[in-house]
Amino acid sequence: MVRPTGPGLEASASTSLLHEFLRSPLLTATVAPSSRRLSAQMTVPIPERGEPTIVELGPGTGAFTRFIQDRLGGRGRHLAIELNPRLAGFLGRRFPGVEVVHASAADLLALMAERGLSADVVVSGLPWVAFRPAAGVPLLPLVAGSLSPGGVFTQFAYTWTRWAPPARRHLRDLHTTFEEVVLSRTVWRNLPPALVYLARRPR
Repeated sequence: MVRPTGPGLEASASTSLLHEFLRSPLLTATVAPSSRRLSAQMTVPIPERGEPTIVELGPGTGAFTRFIQDRLGGRGRHLAIELNPRLAGFLGRRFPGVEVVHASAADLLALMAERGLSADVVVSGLPWVAFRPAAGVPLLPLVAGSLSPGGVFTQFAYTWTRWAPPARRHLRDLHTTFEEVVLSRTVWRNLPPALVYLARRPR
């Protein structure tokens, strides 16, 4: 499959993300695409063989999407759920081989049920605010419910937010929802520096 690439699209991705951040900083929560180092760390759990199902939450302009596609190499299925309609449209044009859905992450279980899928890996680029309960429904149990028994969830966070109350609550919720939670080393080659939460075996 030929995928659109090149400096023009990379520059367009950065411009689009900055524009959306200025429009809605709480929902976009970043001003630049994640680095290659962070993207590689986020996508490590994707199996090298078989036909895995990968779900991406909040893909934005596709920093993680590109790495997921590269690791899949045409295998499996890749579902990307993006709430922002402009970013969803941009992502669909940039990655025509990805099933991009303009929807909320809160619709995750319904979207998976419609397709008869369970996820082998869920990769989240969502900001902390997205994990606050919406209409009484916390997001982490929905993620856990979408995973296969051996499924893995990855979520990144900026290091400077790690000790903030929302991050500490989120880490407690991860331990409540999953049997195993591992934090990566700091990815210094990212702006800002970040780390990855990797959670396995939903309770």
